[in-house]
Amino acid sequence: MKEKLAEIKKAFIERAAAAESEETVEALRVEFLGKKGLITGVMKLMGQLSPEERPAFGQSANEVRNYIDSKIAEKKKEIKALELEKALEKETVDVTMPATKVPEGSLHPLNKVTEEMKRLFIGMGYEIAEGPEVEYDYYNFEALNLPEGHPARDTQDTFYITDKMLLRTQTSSVQIHVMEHKKPPIRIISPGKVYRADNLDATHSPIFHQLEGLVVDKGVTMGDLKGTLEVYAKAMFGENTKIRLRPHHFPFTEPSAEVDVTCWGCGGTGCRICKGEGWVEVLGCGMVHPDVLRRCDIDPEVYSGFAFGIGIERTALARYGVSDLRQFFENDVRFLEQF
Repeated sequence: MKEKLAEIKKAFIERAAAAESEETVEALRVEFLGKKGLITGVMKLMGQLSPEERPAFGQSANEVRNYIDSKIAEKKKEIKALELEKALEKETVDVTMPATKVPEGSLHPLNKVTEEMKRLFIGMGYEIAEGPEVEYDYYNFEALNLPEGHPARDTQDTFYITDKMLLRTQTSSVQIHVMEHKKPPIRIISPGKVYRADNLDATHSPIFHQLEGLVVDKGVTMGDLKGTLEVYAKAMFGENTKIRLRPHHFPFTEPSAEVDVTCWGCGGTGCRICKGEGWVEVLGCGMVHPDVLRRCDIDPEVYSGFAFGIGIERTALARYGVSDLRQFFENDVRFLEQF
């Protein structure tokens, strides 16, 4: 019997020396130590021995079993170390090699213009205010003097979520939120995305961006509004730019005006951009209507204010000499990388 154990041990040593993978070592473990393995088979023969021989044989069998078990563990550890070494050699990175250049992106031209406008107004003491894009009808229309059935709503036909909620048509709704929770003095801008049911063409889009401004304080006049817009026009369109205010009607301002700037293409002499007029319309503005102030619990006998709304796309068209705003949204890298 002892000779049998010696043969098994010798066979294991020879087989283990040739094993080169964890799978091969595991197969050896099953072959020698498994339920149907060689050691188990020999142990079953103990019944043929005399009672005096059994203890010594059992001890020898356990010694061989423990030897094989420890060698299998060592072999597995050795193979894992070799595999790790090979993997590290294969995956070694040469840190002296030039790195692969990652293309750098940049701000979208509309974001660039927005950031310029933010910096301009922040420099004049304005704060940035934000509001929801899905807005209540009250904040988008009613609080701005546009009650249900008002004809001016037709020009802003938009996307309704429910009877009382819609995608905002203007960031003017943010002004109401601010005036409800903050008392004068107020000086804020509210840039953001707005929605209207417009057909997409070279100058219109159902989704576009606005920057609304609001100032409310004691003694605010139309002259303050004009001076603010002159600073904006010169910063965005050039130092020689002039502005012109034309009377207009907005339900939430009184008096109201459309603002033109001297054409950036011809300087006011007339060209295809301004259609020979020398002026290009860029925004709407006016003094905040007293009823709007009253709805926000601000006394129009004590306070006055002005508001303006600037189309960011329209400003970008002028800044970059682009004739079709659809190009800003088509994600053509050849177009966008020019900016």
